[in-house]
Amino acid sequence: MLNGDAMIHDILAPGLRVVFCGINPGKSSAHTGFHFAHPGNRFWKVIHQAGFTETLLRPEEELHLLDTRCGITMLVERPTVQASEVALQELRSGGRGLIAKIEEYQPAALAILGKQAYEQAFSVRGAKWGRQQATIGGTQVWVLPNPSGLNRATLDELVEAYRELDEALAVRGL
Repeated sequence: MLNGDAMIHDILAPGLRVVFCGINPGKSSAHTGFHFAHPGNRFWKVIHQAGFTETLLRPEEELHLLDTRCGITMLVERPTVQASEVALQELRSGGRGLIAKIEEYQPAALAILGKQAYEQAFSVRGAKWGRQQATIGGTQVWVLPNPSGLNRATLDELVEAYRELDEALAVRGL
């Protein structure tokens, strides 16, 4: 338990198409124990509209992501009100931990949700949105906009970015 909050567990398994990696849990997620639980977070709507799920899942249905060969993890386990409260050393440590998880599970793609988080966690500068040159073993690395309600991107812009990943995986037969 983190400060009386529920534990949030990774949703990982071998053979996944994609693992979505959030920065860290918000307070709503920490309270409920489910990823992307804040009502203002657009993750569940975005992945549904982008084609990853046939139905719009609620946070408490998160384990059904495995049925669609999708998973979720996070860079940092410590819950905060805003991701900007996460320290650089936490992100760097989280990046090392994420590499170990991805090496173990080897999904087709890893989607890190946030350009600044990606750059800080992996000591990269000038990352672009979308597929990165970097890979982790056979896993493609993608950087997608964070679906947080605090992100100024519109729902349509988010869906378009995530759909690009879904379509790239489909081209590869995944």
